[in-house]
Amino acid sequence: MIDLRSDTVTKPDDEMREAAATAEVGDDVYGEDPTVNELEARAAEAVGTEAALYVPSGTMGNQIAARVHTDRGQEVLADRKSHVVKYELGGLAQHADLQVRTLETDRGVPTPEQVASEHVAEDLHRPGTGLLCLENTHNARGGLAIAPELIAAAAEASRERDVPVHLDGARVFNAATALDVPVTDITGPVDSVMFCLSKGLGAPVGSMLAGSEAFVERARRVRKLFGGGMRQAGIVAAPGLRALENVDDLEADHRNARALAAGLTEVPGFDVQEPETNVVLVDIEGTGLETATVLERLRERDVLATAFGATTVRCCTHRDVSRDDIQRALEAFSAAFDDPTAD
Repeated sequence: MIDLRSDTVTKPDDEMREAAATAEVGDDVYGEDPTVNELEARAAEAVGTEAALYVPSGTMGNQIAARVHTDRGQEVLADRKSHVVKYELGGLAQHADLQVRTLETDRGVPTPEQVASEHVAEDLHRPGTGLLCLENTHNARGGLAIAPELIAAAAEASRERDVPVHLDGARVFNAATALDVPVTDITGPVDSVMFCLSKGLGAPVGSMLAGSEAFVERARRVRKLFGGGMRQAGIVAAPGLRALENVDDLEADHRNARALAAGLTEVPGFDVQEPETNVVLVDIEGTGLETATVLERLRERDVLATAFGATTVRCCTHRDVSRDDIQRALEAFSAAFDDPTAD
């Protein structure tokens, strides 16, 4: 089975399994797990922050950041299609009692003018804007790699109004790879950043939330509040250390995505968005078929993809998908639509 549903489906390699089996551990809630401590130090260094916190998931990392940065009832500015808006179960409202002001943006990042116009000052009647959330890469818009200058411009406009900025950088290393810039060029302008170890980097579990020492100290308490305090977590942190070494492999995923997209453009009825990273969005409206039908035809031919809207299929390349797999997936797509007996 060729699994293109997400880069979260990767399996830990032998080195990760060995690292987990031999990890030195302690009680992380007491700050005594040496493997977790090393992971947090290395993660902070990687994104250029003072400190970092190991959390079970990217969603938890984003939600912790929102809780730490804001006061109850404040507004959060975020792109209409951002992950914190679409895919985190209304967590901003449930975990931090925040209101969300969604923005329609170009490429998923608001302009300084949008930040200025949508900002609400605190007064007797209104709690004010408390946080700007950005995303890079932008998942729902097709894995777009947002240029550092766009991140910096939005962040500067927000900071001019004393509003902190959080970056959902679940795939920020994919963005840096695609743009051929140091990841710190992207993370430098923001107050906090979350990035996932369990997506393109291939770890079996976990994400990092990074920022200033004061921010991470507060985040550690909120992680405990959210039920994210872990004990001998070095067993799962050790593969995360190995994952940090996989950044250089991301370009291969991007090449495979481009090859997949190029081949899919040959399928009649497909409108394929040119990928910037490892996400390929395919509009199938021209086929006259429902996404469920397309996905079932692919499954019957040992290829898994996922629905990403009423007429959109998403394919996501990752380290467990080879170039040969891409070719076989293309053959499956072609067969699925050439077969006259297909329903």
